[in-house]
Amino acid sequence: MKRAYQMIAPVALALISACSILPKADPSDVYRLPSAQAVNQQGAPVNWSLRLAKPQTSEFLDSARIAVVPNGDLISSYANSRWSDPAPVLLRNRLMDGFQGDGRVTLLSTDDTNLQADYELGGQLQAFQSEYRGSAVEVVIRLDARLVRGSDQRIIASRRFEVHQPVTDTKVPAVVAGFGLAGDQLNRQVVEWVVQQGNGAGKR
Repeated sequence: MKRAYQMIAPVALALISACSILPKADPSDVYRLPSAQAVNQQGAPVNWSLRLAKPQTSEFLDSARIAVVPNGDLISSYANSRWSDPAPVLLRNRLMDGFQGDGRVTLLSTDDTNLQADYELGGQLQAFQSEYRGSAVEVVIRLDARLVRGSDQRIIASRRFEVHQPVTDTKVPAVVAGFGLAGDQLNRQVVEWVVQQGNGAGKR
């Protein structure tokens, strides 16, 4: 029995030592993009379907980091804070909420499925960050949007959307709230543009 204990004790000690060097749990605060404001239906439903694709973006923005440009061309991220999903996913899901709240485009899907659609909305996410302007801070979202016809992948329309939302506090919760307001602005603009372009393309 004593010999068995002598054999087990070193093994147990080794396991305890190994546990002490394992990486600790991520201490980051995880933020969702604040929910979109309720939007009333703006008109009659359209008769075409729309697929929402995650926009392409830079390697830095294609992550859960909450990006900040403190000065010039330096891009960084807030310490101990991150998004619940990478920025392109957050933006795509926010746009989905916007279309559903608007109510005119009822046949919706995302690029997470293989469903066919009459049109696809995608593009390039150029900015999804807070930026310092002296002592002031603002959230900047810049999206080069493309509306593509599903049958032949022809680009129907393209447009740059850019939103600047001032933030009253430099603390992360206030910045996150600023992202939510900026997302609301972008949503309204993109939804209206897509509905106009989709309806117009059907008449061409």
